[in-house]
Amino acid sequence: MTALDTPTGDTTDLRFPSGFRWGTATAAYQIEGAATEDGRTPSIWDTFSRTPGKVHNGDTGDIAADHYHRMSEDVALMRRLGVTDYRFSVAWPRVQPTGRGPAVQKGLDFYRRLVDELLDAGIRPVATLYHWDLPQELENAGGWPERETALRFAEYAAVTADALGDRVRTWTTLNEPWCAAFLGYGNGVHAPGRTSPLDSLRAAHHFNLAHGLAVRALRDALPPASEVSLTLNLHALRPLTQSPADLDAVRRIDAVANRIFLDPVFRGRLPQDLVRDTAAITDWSFVRDGDLAAASAPIDSLGINYYSPTVVAAGRSESPSPWAGAERHVRFLPAPGPRTAMDWPVDADGLYELLTRLRDDLPGVPLMVTENGAAYHDYTDPSGRVHDPERVAYLHGHLTAVHRAIGDGADVRGYFLWSLLDNFEWAHGYSKRFGIVHVDFATQRRTPKDSAGWYAQVIARNAVEGHRNG
Repeated sequence: MTALDTPTGDTTDLRFPSGFRWGTATAAYQIEGAATEDGRTPSIWDTFSRTPGKVHNGDTGDIAADHYHRMSEDVALMRRLGVTDYRFSVAWPRVQPTGRGPAVQKGLDFYRRLVDELLDAGIRPVATLYHWDLPQELENAGGWPERETALRFAEYAAVTADALGDRVRTWTTLNEPWCAAFLGYGNGVHAPGRTSPLDSLRAAHHFNLAHGLAVRALRDALPPASEVSLTLNLHALRPLTQSPADLDAVRRIDAVANRIFLDPVFRGRLPQDLVRDTAAITDWSFVRDGDLAAASAPIDSLGINYYSPTVVAAGRSESPSPWAGAERHVRFLPAPGPRTAMDWPVDADGLYELLTRLRDDLPGVPLMVTENGAAYHDYTDPSGRVHDPERVAYLHGHLTAVHRAIGDGADVRGYFLWSLLDNFEWAHGYSKRFGIVHVDFATQRRTPKDSAGWYAQVIARNAVEGHRNG
């Protein structure tokens, strides 16, 4: 038992540090809708979702959870939950429809209203600048494989910070650039749907550059006390065995999944084993002098998104892969244990492993769990309630892992549950439900699930129930 723990009856409450930030998270394209209103133009996800066969059931984000029109209702839901923070993303094509030039004020006005409502509710706004909705016009000009996109992103960051920086104190440049680079440009299961290993590596580099340039733009525009961060979906990797070949498989995937972002951002360099591993694809000549110095502009915290671990072994992957050639030497295997509706294994130890790895690899860098949650087959019962005990168990296990990591020295400052609302789940359309609030997409009726009540209790107590005594 640590100093933070408190016995209560026959259980031990696992208390979190004072000031721990309890939040929930969403993304613009997944919830906003209003796809053509107030000057917004298509993003790559608008285009991708209209491409036959790319998204389940032909679903699009045209309406989504209609948050653009129901924002006040959704903020009221958060207020009742008691969250201290709300992590949302700004839609780039709503602010800069062509990806360049002056902002559309009606688009910025939506986010101004959102921020004002949050502050009135006592909720700290946490703004993410990029959650995958690149303006289609920039993709037409080459997208993230082109250097120009990184320059345009820095301009967009400055425009948005100028508009909201007097009220938003916490900013995130990018959300999960690995997914955007490798699923979007490597194996094509995400927008824009390209299948080029070279493009995925070029995009990854330009994401790093865009992040660093945006950090500088934000520092110039924001008050000194503002926080600037980056969110990565780092992979919790496990070898099938401890054989040298399986350990080398972990090294290969760690280079192209984790260190491709961690090393440039925190060390100002590329992983040299990644450069060697990808020599048949590129000589990395698109990395120019000064790029890595720009990418490593200091940040105030690192966000971690985690859902499940990845098990690898030596061999060859037979399925289409986003791994930029690493799949020629690596097999991916299912992890044991129960699974979510996404067919992802439930394994909270992977989150503990990531947080303690970062404790050791990045000493002095505060950490935030910026996404964690699970999809299950939720439905409204005849009484109008949504019972989701599997999600409660998932969240309990992962919060216990966060608490354990804090007890073991990881500087974790907050936890953001994914997601507030059921939403457009990318290529899965509306077939997967991650929300703690059920959305009937036909009527847009919101129904808090049992997990919402459970999370509200956790926040109110600043604690999660621990083990049984005795």
